[in-house]
Amino acid sequence: MQLQLSVAEIAEATGLTISRLEGFEAASMQPNGDDILVLADFFACDYRFFISNERLAAFEQTDSLYRMHSGEFSKEDRRSILEFIFLCECEDQLERELRPRREPFEFTPRGSFYKRHGEDAAQALRAHFNYAPNVVPNDVYADFRKLGFHVFRRRLANSNISGLTIRHPFAGTCILVNYVEDVYRQRFTASHEAGHGIIDRDQDVVVSFASESTRNRNVEVRANTFASRYILPPSVIKSIPVTNWSGQEAVRWATRLKVSTSALAISLKEAGCIDDGSVSLIRKSRVPDDQKVDPELNGLQGKSLQRKRYLLERGLSTFYVELCLEGVHAGIISAGRAAEMMLINDFELGEIASLFGLRAQSE
Repeated sequence: MQLQLSVAEIAEATGLTISRLEGFEAASMQPNGDDILVLADFFACDYRFFISNERLAAFEQTDSLYRMHSGEFSKEDRRSILEFIFLCECEDQLERELRPRREPFEFTPRGSFYKRHGEDAAQALRAHFNYAPNVVPNDVYADFRKLGFHVFRRRLANSNISGLTIRHPFAGTCILVNYVEDVYRQRFTASHEAGHGIIDRDQDVVVSFASESTRNRNVEVRANTFASRYILPPSVIKSIPVTNWSGQEAVRWATRLKVSTSALAISLKEAGCIDDGSVSLIRKSRVPDDQKVDPELNGLQGKSLQRKRYLLERGLSTFYVELCLEGVHAGIISAGRAAEMMLINDFELGEIASLFGLRAQSE
């Protein structure tokens, strides 16, 4: 089973008896309507999955994920990925109803030079969004959502996993960014995974690791190149008016460009702006953690800060919470359904809306 749970664990979590669950599994007993709703809630999927032969869930994709990387995902992470997919499905449903306009973008790699694929794709996407050569994208998450990608930040226990991309059967490209990373790295990872979503359209699942991996090395280099060129194109790097780099200058520019000093050093080196000695100096510098502020946490302190950080770790961005509440205001979903979509209970809805600066109910 994908969640690596025993029948006894499922029974304890759902309140259904072991004998009843075993009967469902053996097809000797049919679940009633209440059973189906309980199981759909537990497995975070559409209830129709249990009563229809239609391809309503991404179980085939996650099967491939766990077959390829069986030892990488704990029970906790498997539950996180299940809920991430549920969030993507909900977001897709609401966007089709409320915000149907998307900006489709197609890119077909040419030739066999993988790094060039990444460069060309980044340049093409920047042109698609009308970015001037010297402009650094301010909100890459918003950019990729415009393409119809579902991008969620969610904490995974395995810190060696930077992110993953899943090609959902109906929701399309779903991107998970591991919230355990710092905000600069998350921004790069989101761009890296978007590279997979744009170029590797034949792959149902791609997992990206923080440490160097020999598996699919060319594909990972291509996605890294896309991310680097999209966030920091050579024209931006070459416009930096620094000739004598110091640790202080490295931190200042890394902070300004919202990238790690390591990413800055690599981009400068590839643009021919620095030598190996400067690469080493810049990479040894570090932007202090207290300067890497998540823009969604700006201005919050104490319990409000802790609470919102916890919600962000579970995938509840302002974009998604706002979308769910917009669905309530438009009469598309009930407040109770909005709470389900946000993986919370009805009593938390008002508190979370307030925390995100939104309204829970129509006036």
